[in-house]
Amino acid sequence: VAAFETGPLLENAYLVADAESGEAALVDPGDDAARLIEAVESSGARLRAIWLTHAHFDHIGAVGPVRRHFGVPVFLHEADLPLFEAGPFQAASYGLPFEADEPPAGRLEEGQGLALGRLSFRVMHTPGHAPGHVVIHGHGIALVGDCLFAGSIGRTDLPLGNPRALAQSLQRLVALAPETRVLPGHGPATTIGEERRTNPFILELLTGMPR
Repeated sequence: VAAFETGPLLENAYLVADAESGEAALVDPGDDAARLIEAVESSGARLRAIWLTHAHFDHIGAVGPVRRHFGVPVFLHEADLPLFEAGPFQAASYGLPFEADEPPAGRLEEGQGLALGRLSFRVMHTPGHAPGHVVIHGHGIALVGDCLFAGSIGRTDLPLGNPRALAQSLQRLVALAPETRVLPGHGPATTIGEERRTNPFILELLTGMPR
């Protein structure tokens, strides 16, 4: 897995590839499309899909150019289609430009399997930060979008955010194996075990004790 920090909100895009077959997916191409396209091509990987953890503008800004360049399908949970279509309005609220793209044709759903060569991943629907937010996990990693961060958790004060849903999603997420490497949408990587031990929001969630 290769990480790329993109755009003014420093969003993490990830290239996930099966070393044996070269099949790959690009997760959350948020911005800097030319750099992401160059990274995929220089890696030698064969891009098969774009997977979106959710449709906030900072995670989807480069979808159009990447999709058109490689001719690959885009996958998103159905509940986030309205957010995807509102991308230009989201970006405008931050005073940022945005290139709209056609709505994704592919869907991500709870329990769905995703394959890249011999690698297989599972989709976990994790609403709260966004209604169609998902986590994609397997092979010791979890691509968690903006659900969980090192030492923090996702915001729920944005349109369509839901604090109660996020709490339920986080309880499911932190039940993954402690050694699972957490690859978030912003900031450094961490592990499920580290967040269970040290993240004040997760400690409060698990113990019921206030931060």
